[in-house]
Amino acid sequence: MYGTLATICEITFLICFGASWPFNIIKAYKARTTKGTSVQFMSLIAFGYVAGIFKSVFSSLNVGIKNVKPLSWVAFAFYIINLIMVSTGIIIYFRNKKIDKQRALEQAESNS
Repeated sequence: MYGTLATICEITFLICFGASWPFNIIKAYKARTTKGTSVQFMSLIAFGYVAGIFKSVFSSLNVGIKNVKPLSWVAFAFYIINLIMVSTGIIIYFRNKKIDKQRALEQAESNS
């Protein structure tokens, strides 16, 4: 019973935390700048999701794949989805960094 409750709490956390990533991705994509974005923060979050994925895998191996509760698969899926979203944010960060460099170059050329 407590295991199921713990998994429900884990899924709730993943849904709530994951719901913010689409907003972050859209904002960063439209902003076309790295200002106000921390790639270190996003990388740390991504590392946390990878740890959650490994936790799910090791737990599944511990109890046997056939004995894994359906809610555990849901939590695993949300870890994957959130990792994909954070990775998208990191990719956009590097795209925006390239845009920032190009913008700075153009500004330097126009000031010459």
